[in-house]
Amino acid sequence: MDRGFWQAGHRPTLACAFLYFDLSFMAWYLLGPLQVPIAAALRLSTGQRALMVAVPILAGALLRPLMGVLVDRIGAKRAGLFGQAVVLAALFGAWLAQISSFAGILLLGALLGVAGASFAAALPLASRWYPPQYQGTALGIAGAGNSGTVLAALFAPALAAAAGWQNVFGLACLPLALGLLVYAVFAREAPAAAPMKRLADYLLVLKQGDAWWFMFFYSMTFGGFSGFASALPGYFHDQFGFDAKTAGLYTAACVFAGSAMRPLGGVLADRWGGARSLLAVYLACALLLGAAALNPGGAGAALALFVLAMLCLGAGNGAVFQLVPQRFGRELGVMTGLVGMAGGIGGFMLAAGLGLIKQAGGDYAPGLWLFAGLCLLALLGLSGVQRHWRDNWAAAAARV
Repeated sequence: MDRGFWQAGHRPTLACAFLYFDLSFMAWYLLGPLQVPIAAALRLSTGQRALMVAVPILAGALLRPLMGVLVDRIGAKRAGLFGQAVVLAALFGAWLAQISSFAGILLLGALLGVAGASFAAALPLASRWYPPQYQGTALGIAGAGNSGTVLAALFAPALAAAAGWQNVFGLACLPLALGLLVYAVFAREAPAAAPMKRLADYLLVLKQGDAWWFMFFYSMTFGGFSGFASALPGYFHDQFGFDAKTAGLYTAACVFAGSAMRPLGGVLADRWGGARSLLAVYLACALLLGAAALNPGGAGAALALFVLAMLCLGAGNGAVFQLVPQRFGRELGVMTGLVGMAGGIGGFMLAAGLGLIKQAGGDYAPGLWLFAGLCLLALLGLSGVQRHWRDNWAAAAARV
C-alpha cells in the first residue's frame, strides 16, 4: 500500500467507518442465523421463515437512499450516530419485550433495515477525507465491514443455544453500544462537504439505460450474496438436518468467502477489465448453482459449491463498482445509492423466493435453477451491451 495513504485523510475516522459498517452488517444479518430456533419456537412455515430473513434486506435497500439524504442534510457522522441509535434501541426493545410473535419479528426486521442502510453513511464518512488517488483504498477498507455477517453466522446460533434466541438480541447490544461510543468519540466529519443530491438528480440518471443495466447486474451479485447469506442457514437445516449451530458454521464459511473476495474482485477487474470479470462471474455462478440444485455428494459437496459461488458473487460486487465510476464518474454518489438499493432488492427477492419455492414444491432445486438462469440472462445482457459501452461511454461522459 502507498505510504502516502496513511499520511492522507483521517485514520481514526476510517477505523470508525469500518467498525460502524461491520457491527451494522452483523445486526442487519442477525435474523438469518437465528431463523431455525425462531421458526421452531413460533411454528413458522418455510415461507414465513424466508420472509422473516428477507424483510431486513428489503428494508435496508429502501432506506439506503433516505440515509443518503440524511447524510447530505446533517453530515455523515451524525447520520451514522442516528442509524446506530435506532438499531441499538430496536434490539434492546426486542430483548426487553421478549418478542414472541411473527408480527413482532417482522417489525424488528424492518427496523434492522436501518443497519443495512449504514453503507450510505459509513462510506462517505471515510471517502470524503481522502483525495481521488486513495478513494479505492479508503472505500475498500471501510467496505470490508460487510464481514460483520460472518460474526453473526458464527456466534448467534451458539449464543441462542446457550441463552435462548430472544436473549441474543440483548447480547448483541453490548458490542453495538461499545461501537457507538467509539464512533461518537473518534469519528470526525470531513472539512469539505459534498454537493447535496436532489431527487431530480436520481430521476435524471434513471433516464439513462446504462443505469438500469448496472442496477440489474448488482441485483444479481450483491443480491445473490446477501440473499444466500440469509437463506443458507435454513437451506442447510432443511436439506441435511443440521442444527442451528452447524448450519451457522457452514453458512459462515460461505459468507466469509464472499466478503473476503469483494476487494480482490476490484483488483481483478482492474487487471482483466470489469466487464470481462463480470462475464466470468455470471457463467461460473450459473454452473455452480445449477450443480448445487442437483445436490451431488451431500453436505460437503453443497458447501464447496456454495463457497465457490459466493467467491464469484463477491468478486462480482467488486467488478460492478470498478465499472460504475467509468460510466458515471460525475453522478457516482447518486449511482452508488441506486445500485446499492437494487442490490438489496435482489437479495430480498432471492431470500424470500427460495423459501416460497421450497414451501410450494418441497425442494430448493427449482429456486436454484431459477437464479442460475438469471445469471445466464445477466451474462447475455452484459455481452450485448459491452460493445455499446466501448463505443459510447467516452462520448456519453463528455455530454454529461
